[in-house]
Amino acid sequence: MKKWMAIMLLIALALFGSVIGFNMFKQKKIAEFMANRPEPEFPVTAMVIKSQDWTPTIEAIGFVEPNQGVTLSTELAGTIDQIAFESGMDVKADRLLISLDSSVEKANLRSSTARLPAARAKFERYKNLYTKNSISRDQLDDAEASYRSLEADIESLKATIARREVRAPFAGVVGLRNVFLGQYMEPGTEIVRLEDISVMRLRFTVPQTDISKISLGQTIKISVDAYPQTEFSGKISAIEPAVNYQSGLIQVQADIPNNGGKLRSGMFARASIVLPTIKDQVVLPQNAITFTLYGENVYVIQEKDGVKRVTQHVIKVGERRGNDAHILSGIKAGDEVVLSGQVRLSNDTKVKVEKNDALAVPAQAPML
Repeated sequence: MKKWMAIMLLIALALFGSVIGFNMFKQKKIAEFMANRPEPEFPVTAMVIKSQDWTPTIEAIGFVEPNQGVTLSTELAGTIDQIAFESGMDVKADRLLISLDSSVEKANLRSSTARLPAARAKFERYKNLYTKNSISRDQLDDAEASYRSLEADIESLKATIARREVRAPFAGVVGLRNVFLGQYMEPGTEIVRLEDISVMRLRFTVPQTDISKISLGQTIKISVDAYPQTEFSGKISAIEPAVNYQSGLIQVQADIPNNGGKLRSGMFARASIVLPTIKDQVVLPQNAITFTLYGENVYVIQEKDGVKRVTQHVIKVGERRGNDAHILSGIKAGDEVVLSGQVRLSNDTKVKVEKNDALAVPAQAPML
C-alpha cells in the first residue's frame, strides 16, 4: 500500500512539474520574442510650423437696419383722390405720395384769400384815420383783429390741406402699397413702408471685457446668409455710453455702405470687428489639436538618432477661425507637429511621416 502511494505521488509530482516547466518555457520564449520584436512605427501626417501674421477679430451677431425707415400713415380721415407712386420705386424727399379729398378746405381757402385784400385795405385806412384822430382806438383794434384773424384762417386752411397730403420725409425706396384709389382712410392707416437703404446699419452687442478693443471708425466685416460668398465692410459709427448691468454687454452700431443694394433691413448678420494685425504668430489647423482632461495638446515630432519620435505638448489656444487656431503658447515656429494619426500615439512613440492630403480643407464644400 505504501509502495502504491509513493508511486502515485511521484507520478503527480512529475505531472505538475511538467506543466510548470512548460509554462516557464513558454514565458521565456514569449519574452525572447518580445525582446527581439522590432519597435512599432505608426504612420502620421505632419506639418512644419511657419510663423505668419494673424488678424484677431471680435465675433458678434445682429440684425441689419436701414439708415432711416418709417411706415407712412395719415393724420386725418378722408377719401384718397390721388396716388402718385408705384410699389418698389425710388422717391425723393418731399415727393407727394397720396392725397386725400380736400375740396372743401380748398374752397374755404379761396374764400378767405379773396377777403384778405379788403381786410388789409381796411386796416391800413383805419391806421391813417387814427393818426388824424378821426376814429377811436377801439375801431382800429377791431380792424386789425379782423385782418390778423383772416390771415391766421388762411394759414390754418393751408396747413389742413398739407396734412391731407402724405409726402416722403426723406429720399428712399417705397415698399408695397397697402391702399387704393377711392379708399376711405382712418387716421393711422398704414400706407407704405419707406426706407433709406443707401447706407445700412448693424446693431450688435459685445462683452464689456472687449470695450478697450473697439473704437469709432474701426473696420467691421459682416456676412449674411443670402450672399454667403460676399463680404460687406463698414465702420463702427456709435458705441452705447452705458453697459447693461444685467448682461454685462454694450451695444455697438456700425454703418455699412449698400452700394449694390443687396442688404435689406431685418437680415440676420454675422459681424467680425477687425483688430490690429499681430506679426509672427503660430497658427495650426484645428485637427492637429487633441483634447484631454489636462487641456489641449499637440504631438511634436523630434528626431533622435535617426528615429522620429513624438512628444506631447500642452498648448494654449486663443481665437479660432474656420479650420485655423491661433496658438498662444506651448509650441513655436519650426516645430513639426502631427496633423492626423494621434489616436495611437503617446510620449516617445516612434512615428513615420506620410504624405496625405485627405484632411486638406476643400475650396468648395462638395455637393450631396
